[in-house]
Amino acid sequence: MFKQNKFTVSHAPFWHDGDSIKAMNLNIMAAALPATLFGVFQFGMAALGVICLSISSAMAWEALFNFVSKRPIAIHDYNAAVIGMMFGMMLPPTITWWAVITGTFVAVIVGQQIFGGIGGNPFNPAAIGVSILLLSWKNLFDFDAALLNYQFDFTALAPLAALKHQGPGVVELFPISSLVMGNQIGSIGSVFGAGIILGGLYLIIRGYIRWEISLAYILGIIVTAWIFNITDPSKYANPMFHLFTGYTLFGAFFLATESSSSPVNLIPMFIYGAMGGFLTILIRNIGSYPDGTLYAILFINLLNPLIDKIRPKAFGKGYEQCAK
Repeated sequence: MFKQNKFTVSHAPFWHDGDSIKAMNLNIMAAALPATLFGVFQFGMAALGVICLSISSAMAWEALFNFVSKRPIAIHDYNAAVIGMMFGMMLPPTITWWAVITGTFVAVIVGQQIFGGIGGNPFNPAAIGVSILLLSWKNLFDFDAALLNYQFDFTALAPLAALKHQGPGVVELFPISSLVMGNQIGSIGSVFGAGIILGGLYLIIRGYIRWEISLAYILGIIVTAWIFNITDPSKYANPMFHLFTGYTLFGAFFLATESSSSPVNLIPMFIYGAMGGFLTILIRNIGSYPDGTLYAILFINLLNPLIDKIRPKAFGKGYEQCAK
């Protein structure tokens, strides 16, 4: 084990609630489990293989980087496991093994470790990994390719991709209740809307993510999609369709809320989340990508340091006025 100098400080005036990074990461993985298990049930052993390879390779990359950089190997805190699980949940079950390993390298090493590890990353690591794969090998994310390997008892189409090619008429093929219960083609962990909501509410109740970001993101989706829809209902889908398709809910609860890349102050949280929802719909409706969630989140991650500096003016008079 390599030695590392530590800066020792006294306990006062610091306060600790008894929780740990390990406990937080285990709770995040537990919250993501319902959506993940549904994906495995829907897509079979191929999906399970993708998730397992994603988690194990992410942990291996972190351990290797720590060894090479002479840092303590800390895979026992499950930070890399969370990145791997989030990354794997956003992949199609038909993706190749080398793409998974390449993506986890980008997510763990480029997305986090080169910035100093936990707490230093300016972007969500899993979103970085998937975005690089999308830009480099877009054909690997052909979700409709699952139709060659599986038989489904529902309308087997990737809703957002179909929307781009066939227009809003495709919305009629996907009742909202059906989308919520996962009757759609998509990534392993993003199709089961009810499971993602359940996991997100669990994290909010436990205090691991901030409800302000998730709520603002969802409201940003709804309001922006509604504005587009009322301007031309024949061209743009309704807000609920956007909310329960693609990476939207996964982004609202598991990506945008990542602690290292999101604001810590109240007003900035609302601005940050609302901006993410607005950009997601903007990219979907007028951009070239069917799903703009990942790029929207990376953009607000980039703006986070500026957004978090926004402070409302204090009520009352200034010191000079009080001194009179």
